[in-house]
Amino acid sequence: MLAGSLWAASPLQPARAADPEPAGAIATTGGAPARDLGRLHLDTVTIPQLQARMAAGSLTPSKLTRAYLKRIKAVDPRIHAVLRTDPSALRQAAASDARHRAGSVRGPLDGIPVLIKDNVDTRGLSSTAGSLALAGSPPASDAALVTRLRRAGAVILGKTNLSEWANFRAEKPTSGWSAVGGQTHNPYVLDRNPCGSSAGSGAALAASLAQVAIGTETDGSIVCPAGMNGVVGLKPTLGLVSARGVVPISAEQDTAGPMARNVVDVALTLAAIVERPAAAGEADTGSFARAAAGRPAGSGGVRDLRGKRIGLWRLPSLGQAVDDVMTRATRRLRAAGAEVVEVTPPYQDRLAALEFPALLTEFHRDIDAYLGTREGPRDLAALIAFNSGHAAERTCFAGQELFQQALAAPPTTDPGYRAMRAELRDLSRRSIDETMAAHHLDAIAAPTNPPAWTTDCARGDNDVIPSSTPAAVAGYPSLSVPAGSAGELPVGMLLMAGGHQDAELLSLGAAVERRLHAWRAPRYLPTTGAEAGAR
Repeated sequence: MLAGSLWAASPLQPARAADPEPAGAIATTGGAPARDLGRLHLDTVTIPQLQARMAAGSLTPSKLTRAYLKRIKAVDPRIHAVLRTDPSALRQAAASDARHRAGSVRGPLDGIPVLIKDNVDTRGLSSTAGSLALAGSPPASDAALVTRLRRAGAVILGKTNLSEWANFRAEKPTSGWSAVGGQTHNPYVLDRNPCGSSAGSGAALAASLAQVAIGTETDGSIVCPAGMNGVVGLKPTLGLVSARGVVPISAEQDTAGPMARNVVDVALTLAAIVERPAAAGEADTGSFARAAAGRPAGSGGVRDLRGKRIGLWRLPSLGQAVDDVMTRATRRLRAAGAEVVEVTPPYQDRLAALEFPALLTEFHRDIDAYLGTREGPRDLAALIAFNSGHAAERTCFAGQELFQQALAAPPTTDPGYRAMRAELRDLSRRSIDETMAAHHLDAIAAPTNPPAWTTDCARGDNDVIPSSTPAAVAGYPSLSVPAGSAGELPVGMLLMAGGHQDAELLSLGAAVERRLHAWRAPRYLPTTGAEAGAR
């Protein structure tokens, strides 16, 4: 769930597709052959387009599910994003077929295949956080968000690989590696990294292995994999999506969120997984779908960008190629009528100094509580002992220094810790609120990610990405949309706004997405030496 310096082999096995039947009337433009009977492309189709086909009878959930299972079987051996497919996927799809025939569709996600990050409990399906310690018995019940997906009629297609324990184990982690799944590769250039702990979800979407996926984030691990894999990812307002049944780092920052290849699918998925009814000042679930179509509740919509004010936080430390992408994107947003002003949110050094120590304390509390619900090690001390006794756990994440530091961290009752978290909450919210108020902004924009670095277990991740931290610590929403590319490698634009402004952010993000039009299919190049020039 963590990015930058806070992110953190068993044999790689191809995912087991539940059904090898032909894809039918579906094609892709990004790698695996499939027949095109009706010109419906997995790479670019949206949930509303799929539902329109299903309503017309030219597509069924079973046919769509078979297409994705076939694509996983054909493509995933190159990228290792999917740990396992759900043997019940076609039964789920058949039930959705029946609902569509009967006219009793549950909503936009009915019959839509979804991949779930492997730190999200899924009943009867191995849910491991990438660790052999949890690989024995599946959880007895679904995470709350999986329950909501099932109620919405979604097809649970399978589980995605991740950085083990959401990148909160080793001081020198390699994003996208776990002892259970090995290393996930970036579909754009295979020797490059997919970023963050939701690496498998981001890479799977880039490779069109599902319509949507669920990621999780503590700081950066939804938005960075979205940016680095050229897709869309939303970190919702803290508490909007229940964290019950999700392997934790910190209840003060953890959230699950939707990822997809376009904003409208992200918005529709968010509407399905929101746990609690809207409170005063918050958006209702229907507003998320309206937002992606440019029709947020209580407004005329954001179908274009005229009159919108966006503050650009350039972050030149991410390199000239990234700055060039931001410059080109800014030019296009201004041409669409947006006002873009340069900003630097305050308090970043202090946030960086305080966040990690606070997370150590919170992790010890929260992981002990979670482990008590599963078979295997029952607390953090037992988990450390397990890793020490299993050589396969040390083939890429060689150490478990963060586990050991968390074990020694002060408890959450400690006055020093409480002061630290209070200061973090105050400064992170002020960082965004004061910047938006001072410049009369609708959102703050920043580069989501640098160009993907070369994956190297010996070195570990080699980039710190500061753009995700203010919203992550504040519990405010952030949304990454494709902004362009540095050579073959995607770069995202991260949009941030105030708490419970998820619908407004989705609406703005949909308008930015339409204007930038930056998505392109990966080419699965073997190495960076095959890169083309900047785009």
